[in-house]
Amino acid sequence: MKSELIEKNYALAKERYAALGVDTDKALDTLEKTPISLHCWQADDVVGFERGEAASGGIQATGNFPGKARNIDELRQDIDKVTSLLAGTFRLNLHETYGDFGGKFVDRDQVEPKYFESWMQWAKEHNLKLDFNSTSFSHPKSGNLTLANPDKGIRDFWIEHTKRCRRIADAMGKYQNDPCIMNIWIHDGSKDYTVEKYRYREILKESLDDILSEKLPNMKSCLEAKLFGIGLEAYTVGSHDFYAGYCSKNNVIYTLDTGHYEPTENVSDAVSSLLLFVPELMLHVSRPMHWDSDHVTCFDDNTRNLFAELVRAGQLNRAHIGLDYFDASIDRIGAYIIGTRATQKSLLQAFLEPLDLLRKYEDEGKYFERLALLEEEKTLPMGAVYDYFNYKHNVPVAEDYLADIEKYEQEVTFKRK
Repeated sequence: MKSELIEKNYALAKERYAALGVDTDKALDTLEKTPISLHCWQADDVVGFERGEAASGGIQATGNFPGKARNIDELRQDIDKVTSLLAGTFRLNLHETYGDFGGKFVDRDQVEPKYFESWMQWAKEHNLKLDFNSTSFSHPKSGNLTLANPDKGIRDFWIEHTKRCRRIADAMGKYQNDPCIMNIWIHDGSKDYTVEKYRYREILKESLDDILSEKLPNMKSCLEAKLFGIGLEAYTVGSHDFYAGYCSKNNVIYTLDTGHYEPTENVSDAVSSLLLFVPELMLHVSRPMHWDSDHVTCFDDNTRNLFAELVRAGQLNRAHIGLDYFDASIDRIGAYIIGTRATQKSLLQAFLEPLDLLRKYEDEGKYFERLALLEEEKTLPMGAVYDYFNYKHNVPVAEDYLADIEKYEQEVTFKRK
């Protein structure tokens, strides 16, 4: 897109928004400073470097598009390409199975910070902060139950794993002088009816109490709930009710994954309720198709509503934003760009909302005017503002990035056999 056209369109958009009391320059500045945590597992279909096997245990990537990252160097190369096509502030979110293990097998109850030192160094060199996740799936001891397992041997294995992961996150946070956000998601549940719901949840509570008892100043723990998983359709130990209660009682960050709800639920409704009782939210931005299918995030109602609610509540500073999807059916670099830009567009639209005027209408009982403005704002020239955001940061504008990705396919990813 020509520079003159981008600048002209932005000038017109700026004037249009100003008429509604919205400062587009301020919105762009806020967007630039709002970090988004990129998920490493989109690059290789959640395989990691521990066993080289496809994901299992309540998680599955679908598709066989050529060119996935096969090792740590290729994954870093791909992440570097992704960030070169994006404007803004980014973090990198790692699972434990993505450690720099040097070609040797390190079981999950033996993992240490040293296996992530090269990641810390690489991230610093590439102006990224790190986030982290324990990994309870894709392991011989995963089964249907990990932290909620009545078998003490298996349960202790996963408790030790999670404790070690928190220490790794703490080391990351100390190194980067910024807290590392560490998410704990376990797939624990049952495929069919169980008569032991209370027992498993009681065990999970005890395991979490043990894990979280260690005070680590350079990391923040968060707990992720889910509706159900593959092969675990009847019952999930770590349900929304369980974690909402646990996090509110124990002052722990709640992870809200947009794919972990009923398809008819408006996930954004949970924001205002949860933030009254938990310290912060971790957002896993995804796109469920009938279930937690982890399709690439799009600029859809669910994503827009999520960020609109955060901004309307004035609580963006209490939310950590991360992407969580893995689509192996399309170009993986392209999937990163589509999902990240959709998230940024949703944020930007929230920043550009004429909120002062909308609140004034609501306070005065002018509900016709409120609804009319909510409708009119949907077709305001937000796209021109986002184009200018990318233009001023010297990254491809609009669909111009397609050519960059197609070139990368021919020169890099399609050569991987």
